[in-house]
Amino acid sequence: MPDYNGAATAYWWTVVLFGLAALAGSLVSLASKTPMDWAQVAGGMAIAMLAGFFPVRIPHSKNSFAAGEIFIFLTLLVQGPAAAVLAAAGEAAVGSWRTSKRWTSRIASPAMAALAMLAAGTALDMLAGPVPSAARLTLVSMAVALGYFVLNTLLVTAVGRLKRGESIEWSDLFGVFGWIGIAFAGSAAVAALLYLVFRQSGHGVLMAIVPVVGMMLATLHYFFRQQEAAEAVRRSGAEAAGREAELAARHVRELEASERRFHSAFTHASIGMALLSFEGRILQANPALRSLLGLDEMELREQRFQDIVNAEDRHRLEEQLGLVNGNEFEGFAIELRCLRRDGEPLWVAAHCSFFSEPGASSPCLILQVQDISARRRAEAGLHHLAFHDSLTGLPNRRRFHEHLGQAVEYAKREPEEAFAVMFLDFDRFKLINDSLGHNAGDEFLIQVSRRIAESLRPGDVVARLGGDEFAVLVHRLEHERVAAQLAERLMEALKRPFHVAGTELSTSASIGITFSAFGYDRAEDVLRDADTAMYKAKAAGKARYALFDASLHTEVADRLRLEGDLRRAVDAGQLSVAYQPQFELASGRLVGFEALARWKHPTDGTIGPNAFIPIAEESGLMPKLTDFVLHCACHQLAVWQRRHPTLVMSVNLSGNDLAHSALVARVTRGLIEADVRPQHLTLELTENILMSRLEGALPQLAELRRMGVGLAVDDFGTGYSSLAHLSTLPIDCLKIDRSFVNVLTAGSNEAAVVRAIVLLGQSLGKSIVAEGIETEAQRLQLLEMGCDIGQGFLLGRPLAPEEAQELLNALPVHKPQHRGVARSGDAPMVLH
Repeated sequence: MPDYNGAATAYWWTVVLFGLAALAGSLVSLASKTPMDWAQVAGGMAIAMLAGFFPVRIPHSKNSFAAGEIFIFLTLLVQGPAAAVLAAAGEAAVGSWRTSKRWTSRIASPAMAALAMLAAGTALDMLAGPVPSAARLTLVSMAVALGYFVLNTLLVTAVGRLKRGESIEWSDLFGVFGWIGIAFAGSAAVAALLYLVFRQSGHGVLMAIVPVVGMMLATLHYFFRQQEAAEAVRRSGAEAAGREAELAARHVRELEASERRFHSAFTHASIGMALLSFEGRILQANPALRSLLGLDEMELREQRFQDIVNAEDRHRLEEQLGLVNGNEFEGFAIELRCLRRDGEPLWVAAHCSFFSEPGASSPCLILQVQDISARRRAEAGLHHLAFHDSLTGLPNRRRFHEHLGQAVEYAKREPEEAFAVMFLDFDRFKLINDSLGHNAGDEFLIQVSRRIAESLRPGDVVARLGGDEFAVLVHRLEHERVAAQLAERLMEALKRPFHVAGTELSTSASIGITFSAFGYDRAEDVLRDADTAMYKAKAAGKARYALFDASLHTEVADRLRLEGDLRRAVDAGQLSVAYQPQFELASGRLVGFEALARWKHPTDGTIGPNAFIPIAEESGLMPKLTDFVLHCACHQLAVWQRRHPTLVMSVNLSGNDLAHSALVARVTRGLIEADVRPQHLTLELTENILMSRLEGALPQLAELRRMGVGLAVDDFGTGYSSLAHLSTLPIDCLKIDRSFVNVLTAGSNEAAVVRAIVLLGQSLGKSIVAEGIETEAQRLQLLEMGCDIGQGFLLGRPLAPEEAQELLNALPVHKPQHRGVARSGDAPMVLH
């Protein structure tokens, strides 16, 4: 009983206990009855309970009554209050089980009915008397029935009032009295009449009348149900008609509201909107569209929308409108260029679909037009950034590849549409960057790009590929000599001085040219061959052009083949190391060797370093090759130092080695594995390599120098190192390039250069080594100039390890008296 408070709970238990007591007392008082009496009691109780399953609903009312009250009151009159208590409790039990699922109601309802009937029956005995008249009996029965109804109603409603903490009011009784009270009074009157007939005629008449009464009640029940059903049908029909009328009215209102909303949205929309006929004729245009196009309403009305679209885009719009009458047309979205009155370009996104206006005689199209000019400009800007060089504004490598790819495909389909590609590389651009700065270099490239573009024919394409590399695509090439003439015109244009950062600069370019006549299938191959021809021009002396030919095809193929062979050469044992001796020019004593890589190819024979060293550098094999030479040289030096402990060894480094982050670790590993002291190893770097990678190389060079490893500048005099660099670099030795020594004669310019190098090295505390000594006169002149060490064919050719061993056995070994000028705290420096 979760919803019962204390008062309601106490009341419920009181009523139930008193009801049970009334039932128990009734059973006790009926114990002495005869079987016939018990049969009458049981029959009345059964009929009352059966009638409780079929209550009669009062038409046009929420109230109903059970016909069992007639038989309850008849049992009261025939058998007395005790029998009536049982019949009333049974009928109430049926009604509560039919109408409620709560166990409290199913228990309390029979108990309340038993109490109310006990009180009503007692009142009937008191008021009717021993032998009442028919009229008295009928009136008293009706009064007692009303009392029974009132008392039972008050007992039932009291539960709800107590649960809500409210007092009992008479409105609880009057609110439900109406038809129910009349039905109870009528039931009592019928029961009195039946009792009077029973008293006059006996049980037979009663047995005949009871079924008739039951049939009358059943007929009444059926009649009321039929009336309710008919009323429900009429009511539902009326309600359905009303609903349909309401729906129709609502639909009309919604259509009108929708039309008002559409016209409001159409008029006040921020994007352009128009209603079009299927042919594209403008039926109505909103203010946003008129403002967008700069046209007034009269100018737009009845005009075809196609007529205000750019001619280049008009056919695409007409194609879409041509599909409108098709069954599968659902609309379209298209981007177009429209014609404004002021002539400004206007890109719009147009979305078109069917539109049916309420009350319109035929459907039309609704067109939405949105200005996307800003987006198109942004996309064009992004496209330009993606396909053009940000510095010069020229097409970049990616864009040039697209142009070139299209030219290749077109030339394959139409061989007469020949083309040529020129690859340009400037000969002194790095010097401009290093001497004047990168800003000056950028300004130089901008001026160069303009001058190249001005020298080309209309329709030719020039692109900046990167750095100082440019490419030109020459379309519609009538003859190969046209490309040659264009290359000569470019070189003449580029020879004219450039004014950059207040400085007048003169430059030149090397140009490689290839032609579509070679039958290319890929743009990459065309650019590769033009690049190959450009390197051919550089090798021939720069400031010229070279044509790609079949021999260069062979050269490229051989180069690729050698690259693959070189990758396997170290592991296959094809590489070896030769040792060129270095002598003290004054005494002729052997002081050390320079380790030189050699390659004996299984099919091509001996391949010189000038052939395979560049291949190793370009293919990334140089670190591996250097490690091989360093390993062999250090181990060979360790063997020779057992008898000649003062020997030194020189090993060449490449630009790739200098850029390698693990250079110091690689050198350290080579020294430790061979057990050679760092002071007996010198690493040689060419002047150009050293200067080009100076900034990034300084930390590693300083670390090597701190370890005690000697550092030498090879081919000195051919590069562009400055005195400031030489004075601060951790360099021990300068090696004079063989190009000066080969032409060394007294009084020549080369002699003056060599003398200056020797004096420069001595003043900076550097040792001097001369390369390429081939005559005695050269040796004597170098000795006279003060050069310390020399090497060359006159003194000794590169030797195999066995031949070098024989030389060591035949010649005395000189222990140097000094190793250059050592700084305080430095490790001893190595002198060649």
